[in-house]
Amino acid sequence: MGTELHNLKPPAGARKRKKRVGRGPGSGNGKTSGRGMKGQRARNTVRLSFEGGQNPIHRRVPKRGFTNIYRVEVHGVNVGRLDQLPEGTEVTPELLHDKGMVPKKATIIKVLGDGELTKKLTIKVHRISGSAKNKVEAVGGTVELISAKPAQEGESGESGDAPAASE
Repeated sequence: MGTELHNLKPPAGARKRKKRVGRGPGSGNGKTSGRGMKGQRARNTVRLSFEGGQNPIHRRVPKRGFTNIYRVEVHGVNVGRLDQLPEGTEVTPELLHDKGMVPKKATIIKVLGDGELTKKLTIKVHRISGSAKNKVEAVGGTVELISAKPAQEGESGESGDAPAASE
């Protein structure tokens, strides 16, 4: 009888039984459940941040700052990383997401000028630094700025079905 899936068992002593406290004297952990006799520690425990009555650190340290709900997170990609792409590639936010150069949550992508660029690329991003633009154009590539978010139907101030002004 060889080792087969239906007769595999863990080695002896590998699986330890759970300690069931407060289940009678025969269990070895009955009555006081391993907490000893009377006292604060026998009855309950102190909360996690309790410091023995001393003013706790979360009350000593002041509150600071706030969360800016209008914050715009810009994710940067250096031209040195774009040099890994093949010649003639059209660099778009979707391509950068797929290649893992920017996270999926990146809404605004900026190309920065660190590193060297040797390949001709067509770059379509939200923002680009001056040095990065110079490096792209120096090797014959082109830069096109795109809007951060395409305007949804009805988002702008004017409605789409309004009559055109007469001439």
